[in-house]
Amino acid sequence: MVFKRKPSLEELNNQSLNTLVSHLGIIFTAISEDSISATMPVDERTKQPMGLLHGGANVVLAETLGSIASSLTIDVEKQACVGLEINANHIKAVKSGYVIGTTTPIHVGKSTQIWEIKITNEQGQLSCISRITIAIIDKK
Repeated sequence: MVFKRKPSLEELNNQSLNTLVSHLGIIFTAISEDSISATMPVDERTKQPMGLLHGGANVVLAETLGSIASSLTIDVEKQACVGLEINANHIKAVKSGYVIGTTTPIHVGKSTQIWEIKITNEQGQLSCISRITIAIIDKK
């Protein structure tokens, strides 16, 4: 098990209230021993002017999942997670419905972590793949 603690979905969703995460309608839907999933609607909050899911919304979903997952692997009283780099390849356009993002670890080290985030449409087709690198720093 990669996570040091496993919060409930209710806890994950409640900590996101009144943030960008809740504004975009992102809802955590599953947590396992080494992955977290969330959905995000494809609607007026997340579309770009051409009516497609905005690539930046994909990145928000990806960073949310990777950051939350990373925070569950550390002692948050002594350490913090900070993003170093994130990338995203947009593969398939999505026009409506919702997307599902799932993050899994690639590397969980003492000072850096790398998480992969796959985002699919409702039919399970890959629409975006992202990777986030996170630094683990000591709190002062």
